[in-house]
Order: sequence, then structure tokens, then C-alpha cells
Amino acid sequence: MTNKIGIIAGGRQFPYLFAEAAKRAGRQVVIAGHKGESHPDLEGIADSFCWVKLGQLGKIIKFFQAERVEEAVFLGTITKTRIFRDVLPDLKGISLWNKIDIRQDDAILRAFADELEREGIKVLESTLYLRHLLFPAGILTRKKPSSSQKRDIEFGFKMARAIGGLDIGQCVVVRDMSVMAVEAIEGTDAAIKRGGALAKENAVVVKVRKPQQDFRFDLPATGPATIESMIGVSAAVLAVEAGQSLLFDREAVISRADKAGIVVIGLAEGADGQMMID
Repeated sequence: MTNKIGIIAGGRQFPYLFAEAAKRAGRQVVIAGHKGESHPDLEGIADSFCWVKLGQLGKIIKFFQAERVEEAVFLGTITKTRIFRDVLPDLKGISLWNKIDIRQDDAILRAFADELEREGIKVLESTLYLRHLLFPAGILTRKKPSSSQKRDIEFGFKMARAIGGLDIGQCVVVRDMSVMAVEAIEGTDAAIKRGGALAKENAVVVKVRKPQQDFRFDLPATGPATIESMIGVSAAVLAVEAGQSLLFDREAVISRADKAGIVVIGLAEGADGQMMID
């Protein structure tokens, strides 16, 4: 086993944070960054780096094999709508795409991971070295949810779990026990803006893991941009399943939420399947 770890990088800060943590743990990092998604700063932290275009699976595999990478992780975001307008697959990417019957997140990522493992590259959990970034349980802000908001949280949790089971998304926006928006390919922030506009104010945003959630990829994530999207539509509550998603820039998230009077809470599921909100 070599000391190298491969990073298949999307956008935002997760790939960089992981690379820093991996290097502190004594690993060499070999990064395949996606053009138009990954931050250029990744080149500076990588021991070896390669730019790829969306769909170039063969190029990633050849790069990792040339660098003697035997373990890899998927990190960061890919703008999902690019699937319809900005994919330039190589032969291996085309071959894999044609084998996938249902082209939703889990199916695509699992097929990608399976292909890497057939090539001798084991795909590890994305939270390796960074489990401290998992969303904590409990109320994180000064403000607590009202009784009506607690009902909306419980309702939203059930709805979000249901759409997650269909691999549609991981987030819903609700108000007064009605669904305002369901996250689909557009992503969480766009769903918040759409649902919040319909709710007018006091929307409750709920994000949960999918029932079939694979910690190797596609974990829900929350950061300052989520709070800003909520502020823009006067949303009232952000409820996220604890331990099953990522929280970036925790202090900034809580500070901004407190200033805006938004409730932020990490939901824990009890043995009976009920949410523990307090």
C-alpha cells in the first residue's frame, strides 16, 4: 500500500480541507480537479495534480494508476445541471454512462466508484480525517423553535426522508405543514429560494440523509451560503440531521443565523424513529 491518497475534486472548500487534513496525517495527495468546478488553489496543495473535464473517467483512472494511487475519495460539489450541457466524456466515461439505467446521483456515483475499484482503486468515506465537520446534534443558535415550527420540522423530516428514498434530493422547504419546495437537480440553495418565495416568510428548511446514504460521496452540506439564501426569503428555521451531513464554517453559520434570528438545529433520530428536537 502506497502512502498516497487520490482526491476526485468538485467545487467549494471540502477538497481543500480534506487535502490539508490528509497531509497532516502524513499522506501524499494526488488530486484530479474538475475544470469549471474545482478551485485553482488545489494545485498548490497537491503533491500531484491533473485537470479533467466532467465525464473523463478514463483520464482520472490513468492519472491515479500512473501515480500509484490505491485509495481515493470523492469530495466537493458538481453542478448537476452540467450533465445536460457541459459533459465531454472519454471512451471509458461513455461506456460507463451507457451502462447506467437510472441516471440519478446515487446510481451514477456508485457506478463510478465500482469502476474505480475494478481498476484497483478503493473508494473511501469522504469524512475520513474530517469527522469533526459532521453536523452536531442539538440547537446551535440562541433562538429555539416554536411549537408550530417543531411540528413543521417533524413534518419536513418525513417528507425529506421520502424524497431521499426516491433519490430525488435531500432537502424540503415547508410552512404550516405544507411542502413549498422539494430539492431536485437544482440544489439546496435554489430550492430554499424557490420554496421561501412561495412561503413568503417563516419557511422551515429540513435537510436529511437519504435512507441509502453512502458516506463515500454526496453527503448533504451546510455553510454560510445556506444561511444567506434563507435570509433572502425570510426563512425561519434550518433543521439538519445530525451526524449525517457536513457543517462548514460553523462559527460563521451560527453567528449569521443569530444575527438574522434564524433557528439552526441538528436533529437526532431516536431508537423509535422519532426526531429529538430539543
